[in-house]
Amino acid sequence: MTEQKTAILSFNELLIGYSSGGDKKILLSPLSGFASPGELIAVIGENGIGKSTLLRTITGLQEPIEGEVLIRQKPLRDYKNRSLALKIGYISTEQVKVPNMSVHDLVSLGRYPHTDWTGRLQEEDHRAVEDAIEKTGLSGLRNRNINEISDGERQRAMIARVLAQDSDILVMDEPTAFLDIRSRYEIVHLLHDLSRNRKKTIIFSTHDLPVAAGECDKIWLILKNEFIEGAPEDLIIEGRIGDLFGDSVVKFNSGDGSFSFCRETRGRVTLESDSEADSMEKYWTIKALARAGYGLTTDHSGIMVRLSGKKTDRRWILEDNEETAEFNSIYSLVNWLNNRIKTSDF
Repeated sequence: MTEQKTAILSFNELLIGYSSGGDKKILLSPLSGFASPGELIAVIGENGIGKSTLLRTITGLQEPIEGEVLIRQKPLRDYKNRSLALKIGYISTEQVKVPNMSVHDLVSLGRYPHTDWTGRLQEEDHRAVEDAIEKTGLSGLRNRNINEISDGERQRAMIARVLAQDSDILVMDEPTAFLDIRSRYEIVHLLHDLSRNRKKTIIFSTHDLPVAAGECDKIWLILKNEFIEGAPEDLIIEGRIGDLFGDSVVKFNSGDGSFSFCRETRGRVTLESDSEADSMEKYWTIKALARAGYGLTTDHSGIMVRLSGKKTDRRWILEDNEETAEFNSIYSLVNWLNNRIKTSDF
């Protein structure tokens, strides 16, 4: 492929796993893949399948059992430690907690591959540190102890350290794990910005499939006997994302990229709306009805629900045979439907 010729990182027939004495434990079948300059790549797979081992292997922290990793068409093993650090940086899931170390000190560690044998930072190094702190939104925390900041802020500091390192490739093992929802999206936005505006190639493992599908250029999908790479949209169209779930109670809807639980169908609903109804309200009404176990129909053979009124006076009018009920919220509508089922069970 022409894309692979310009790859910044590639591997072919790579066997990853562990060696202990004379024994070798191979985790996956041979893997082949690549990353292009400036790409944001998500590594997706179930727990224990080998995501962390793959990331450690492509960064040189763990030896492959067979095969090799290339950075700019040069084998990883041919790089000396300092020159390799200029090419690729790594952030693990382990939290860094060092007494009396400030955010500035932690970020400054990223500059040591650029320093001489004394390890002293020059003016250019200080500029790079300050730039990394600013880019990651840590200016106000520069002098704070890393043990006194939040998990999300500490994760930003770790990213700033690798950014100050100025490596071409950033590899991160679940950078959004254990973060609150706001911090999670801020980190992903930062990674997206670094790949677009700083032309960094970023490879990170995650369980957040909606974010990966919405923000990443490529997904490395790891299944039990297969490694697949491609744009999220390609993998969705080909039905490969659904392979992650197998016979699980969770269903991936390739039509809109959403997730749902496999539920017993309780009935059918005809949904109508007047001219003033908001399309967003209709969408979320459909989602709520599906959660309650009701599918949509257009033949008026089941329950009829009509959205009526303006936003300030929205109403959901339900007609079921001889019964009519009116609600002022989706919660009330679904609650009525759920109670109707419970009542009919006795």
